[in-house]
Amino acid sequence: MFIVSLTYKVPLERIEPHVEGHMAWLHDAYAQGLLTASGRKVPRTGGVLLSHAERPALEACLDADPFKAHDLADYEIVECAITLTAPGFEALKD
Repeated sequence: MFIVSLTYKVPLERIEPHVEGHMAWLHDAYAQGLLTASGRKVPRTGGVLLSHAERPALEACLDADPFKAHDLADYEIVECAITLTAPGFEALKD
């Protein structure tokens, strides 16, 4: 499993024009089976993605994100092996 932390590098005013493209990118990544879950950070300083994809496929996918293409966010990829989950979240296990 990979946890991807996106952190905005620019003010939200510069993020907003690219949100629609980012959402389209997310939907495409889900359709390709590359993402497991995603959401905004609170407070809104970026986002978090969960992925079971192979790392090269995930990295190629991230390169296509409008936030990355326009240099609006930094991306940190953390690999982890999920071994325990609460009931209902078993799909997160490796």
